[in-house]
Amino acid sequence: MNAPRHIQARALLLGDRLDLRAMEAAERLASAPLTIAVGARGRAVLFRYGAVVLFEVEAMEEAAFLAQLRPFVSEPLAQPEIETLTLRIDPQASEGMDKDVLVLHDLNVERLQVVADVLAKSSVLGLYETQVASSFDRVEPLAQDLRQHGRGARRARDLLSHIGDTLLTQQRMVGRAEIIEKPELLWERPELEPLFLRLEDEFELKERAHALERKLELIARTAETLFDLLQAQRSLRVEWYITILIVIEIGFTIYDLFLRGYGS
Repeated sequence: MNAPRHIQARALLLGDRLDLRAMEAAERLASAPLTIAVGARGRAVLFRYGAVVLFEVEAMEEAAFLAQLRPFVSEPLAQPEIETLTLRIDPQASEGMDKDVLVLHDLNVERLQVVADVLAKSSVLGLYETQVASSFDRVEPLAQDLRQHGRGARRARDLLSHIGDTLLTQQRMVGRAEIIEKPELLWERPELEPLFLRLEDEFELKERAHALERKLELIARTAETLFDLLQAQRSLRVEWYITILIVIEIGFTIYDLFLRGYGS
């Protein structure tokens, strides 16, 4: 009987998009998601939303592979978002998490694709969680100014930027990474769904996605409220300007009438 062996899985979110057409010449092991051979015995699962998940890839092989991918990554991150997991291959054990180690019966491509789907989504969530935390830090002083002084922020461009960032993050979560959606692979291999559900629960994908959605809604609502207040202040200021101009015009008219009456 072969002893269980351990391998490392590494998910790296490299950027906004990954052009998979560049991998047409690579040794394909499977599609949807694209899975290719890397190095001596490693494998890589690639996703259009900028993530790649590596299995059994040595450090030098990883560096060479990432350098090969770099020209095909849109809006690359300065530092990739990384998620790691140790796998134990043991045909005799029950599949699932054993503390912080994932037990698998074998390393067939479909199992690796399921694992890669969860790790890639977790890396995306990790990036968005960092970005949303930063957005909170930027929006909070604006909300504090509103509470303490009863006035909106002065820079409409910053508020519109917050709203735009929020909408873009929501679109990417739902439209690209499809965080809370099951991988299409499970339609063809429903027997792998229990493995996916265990991993989804372990990495808390749904809980983290819902928490992010609530935070994004709060940021958007805060920015929109401040922007509306700013617009209202500007409208009120314009009304005052118009009122003042009317008063001045009336003053000139009265003065002119007074002079004419005095002259006659």
